[in-house]
Amino acid sequence: MSSFCRPGEYRLDIPLRFFRQPGREALSFGRLQSICAAVSDHIIQEIGTFRKKWKGLLPVALLYPNIYPVAVSNLGFQLVYTLLNQLEGVVCERFVYPQQGESLRSLESSRPLRDFPLVLGSISFEHDYAHLAAMLAGGGIAPFAADRPERIAAGDPLVVLGGVGVFMNPEPLALFADLMVIGEAEPLLAPLMERLQGAATARRTDLLVEIAASLPGCYAPGLYRFTYNAQGAVVSIVPSPGVPERVSKVVAGAMGKAAHSTLLSPEAELGMYMVELGRGCSRGCRFCAAGYIYRPPRLWSREAVLAGLSDRPPQMDRIGLLGMEMASAETVDGIGAYLHDHGCSLSFSSLRADRISEQTLALLAASQLKSVAIAADGCSERLRTLINKGLGEDDLLQAAERLIGAGIFHLKLYVMIGLPTENQEDLEELIRLVNRLQARILPIGRQRGRVALLTLSINCFVPKPWTPFQYCAFGGLNEKEAGRGRIEPALAALKEKIRVLRRGLAHAANLQLKFDHPDQALQQAVFSRADRRIGPALLDIGTGHLSFRQALHRHRIDPWQSAIRLREARERMCWEVVDHAIRPGYLWQEYQRALNGVQTRPCEPELCRRCGVCGGDDESA
Repeated sequence: MSSFCRPGEYRLDIPLRFFRQPGREALSFGRLQSICAAVSDHIIQEIGTFRKKWKGLLPVALLYPNIYPVAVSNLGFQLVYTLLNQLEGVVCERFVYPQQGESLRSLESSRPLRDFPLVLGSISFEHDYAHLAAMLAGGGIAPFAADRPERIAAGDPLVVLGGVGVFMNPEPLALFADLMVIGEAEPLLAPLMERLQGAATARRTDLLVEIAASLPGCYAPGLYRFTYNAQGAVVSIVPSPGVPERVSKVVAGAMGKAAHSTLLSPEAELGMYMVELGRGCSRGCRFCAAGYIYRPPRLWSREAVLAGLSDRPPQMDRIGLLGMEMASAETVDGIGAYLHDHGCSLSFSSLRADRISEQTLALLAASQLKSVAIAADGCSERLRTLINKGLGEDDLLQAAERLIGAGIFHLKLYVMIGLPTENQEDLEELIRLVNRLQARILPIGRQRGRVALLTLSINCFVPKPWTPFQYCAFGGLNEKEAGRGRIEPALAALKEKIRVLRRGLAHAANLQLKFDHPDQALQQAVFSRADRRIGPALLDIGTGHLSFRQALHRHRIDPWQSAIRLREARERMCWEVVDHAIRPGYLWQEYQRALNGVQTRPCEPELCRRCGVCGGDDESA
């Protein structure tokens, strides 16, 4: 492994293809150069930046493995940055993924990464895994934890990774991290930083053993040994003496003030003041990791949300709500009154078609939103039952009519292809649904003197850890197709479904079609369920040495094993080194209910004990 990780060996001259993300165009080289030149301007224009003197403080580098506009729009990254800098003994400076030809320097003081004895990374998405590996190498740090010396110091830092990507599946990045934080920042950061204040005087291994053994939510990957069989399945996970067999996640309690934006910049990709309405989701959609790893679902009170809104700088009049689809009527009313009183407009990611109340419609109308997204997710009503979405066709049609009637003339409909058991009939039902939607909304738009536009966004389904669909194959392949040991059938199946939908909707009026790229989705599918053996490939991909396919081939990583291979009922997953308190067998039970077309009631933390997170062992649905 050491042949891949000599400090300073790698440059961050990453080809433009690595900047592409689903639904986004690659940035032009000229645009990259202009952003590089304006990095200091970004900080000058920022609101909420911390600038601390270093004397007597522990320097902490906080990495976000994507470009500045994306990083400054991430609420979790902002939260960690603010919490760290609120600690008296810490100075935290940020590093974001640099543009072509630029050095990796902190945003606050332009210091190199090698000046920091403690490096933290916030990881949200699989497509950023390779970026993280490249940032460590490009910053002059040994990328792999096993190659760092026992003495912790600037240049040989302790590397700690966290974020939703890590506590969903820590293993793809396990080789890069000395320590991983499994859980939410609010209850974890302060006690962890207290332990790390004396890191420079401790041996690396001794410090990691002490923290992993005594501090909940702390996972030291180097203290665990994994073995696998020829199919890539985990045979055993053996912890070092004194550390727990599994690492329990840590979650925050009720919030007196909802998490909200602490950093604001005109360059932010989202460009709004964000407020969190809660964490998790009660619906239990079987494809959604957030609905399982954030259990139990928590909705913040009306008072907590308004307290978060009260910190809004006066010049920020656009409010972004995270978790709008689950908000209570009382909270929606309170938000509406706040927006009215302060002359603000509203934004959010999507609405549930069956939860559009009169209060919500009034809020949307008052905000003069130009577009609203509805996540149907399944192409047909059968598939929406399979994924436990609980939406009928009538729900979608009525929601569209009500939204257009409220003056929102651009609707976005999100749908996935490649779900388990999906077939031609499901695709044909989606085509009919789009035609029916158009027949409903176009006359309403004409009556109001506007053209109603529908955007259909088709995304390839990617199986995620800690969901009932962690057992199934990417591409929607059945057992026989998935068992062939090749990835090509999955890609061919998805591309054929895209062709079917393009043909079927080619003549629809006022319809925009957006399609995910199956090859890019394959990368996400591989990274999502990969284990730590993929680490060297991530480094080669991130540093631009090899393409995705070349890197997997060089390091003998079979993409079929991660992305396509069907998992067995009692199989041990590599990510189960983390304990999300979901009882053994529950996710498989939910997978079987999905295949049998049986829905499960929404999460009721006060009443139900089905999944085990809230205690008990009630297996009734």
